[in-house]
Amino acid sequence: MQIITDIAALRETVAHWRRHGERIGFVPTMGNLHGGHLALVDEARHRSDRVVVSIFVNPTQFGPGEDFQNYPRTRAADGEALQRHDTDVLFAPGVEAVYPDGPTLRTRVEVPELTDILCGASRPGHFTGVATVVTKLLNLVQPDLAVFGLKDYQQLLVIRRLVEDLSLPVEIVGGAIAREADGLAMSSRNAYLEPAERARAPALYRMLCDLAARLEAGGEDFQRLLAEGRERIREAGMTPDYLEIRRAADLAPAGPGDHELVIPVAAYLGRARLIDNVRVTRPHSGQGGGDEYAGE
Repeated sequence: MQIITDIAALRETVAHWRRHGERIGFVPTMGNLHGGHLALVDEARHRSDRVVVSIFVNPTQFGPGEDFQNYPRTRAADGEALQRHDTDVLFAPGVEAVYPDGPTLRTRVEVPELTDILCGASRPGHFTGVATVVTKLLNLVQPDLAVFGLKDYQQLLVIRRLVEDLSLPVEIVGGAIAREADGLAMSSRNAYLEPAERARAPALYRMLCDLAARLEAGGEDFQRLLAEGRERIREAGMTPDYLEIRRAADLAPAGPGDHELVIPVAAYLGRARLIDNVRVTRPHSGQGGGDEYAGE
């Protein structure tokens, strides 16, 4: 595995692969890699001849008071893990390489509608930083495909939208959510959890699964379901940021007539902000069990 920090060297390497007709896969990360990241690398390897993984803690997607300075950085362990997963290039640029004039952006990539809701409402400017750095990285690596985790579902839709709107020649692949044995979605920020908090954290996924099952059974009272879900989050010792039922295609508020849904959630537990989601396919008219509240 090559470790490259220089943009010119990266482009020379990628150009060499292209001359030999090789298909290039890309996985952008902020490091502190866990099993979820490595599953994305494996997905890229399965679909590509060459795999580039970037590690770059992007300052422009962190807001004031967020954990940019303290974000876990584990470069040596990350490199060892990537080598075990047959990565061809680890691209690890410094801030000055990605933002030569500093991280105060003069040119920004903004994706309206998708970025001012859910995580975007809680973290103003976050998705502008994400969209801008992903656009830059895609331009630098110029892959045939890039793999992003479905855990960050809103981020995945933002990236798909910008790729479509800017006519970028890259396939965006959504990688399945990797979970611990007890259901907790893998995340670099899980390291912030104290042991007692870690024991409570899987309640978030259990709540999502129960809510999904009730929707799949034909539940129609979305607001009641959401209120009960938020109460379960509080009972587990977490503070809900949001819990919503949205259309899977565009994150618009879902109604009883929508069939392909996603349930995104964010909650605070100690120092960690946990995010997760589950997809739901609801029955069409005449299918399923009807409204489970009938008769109550």
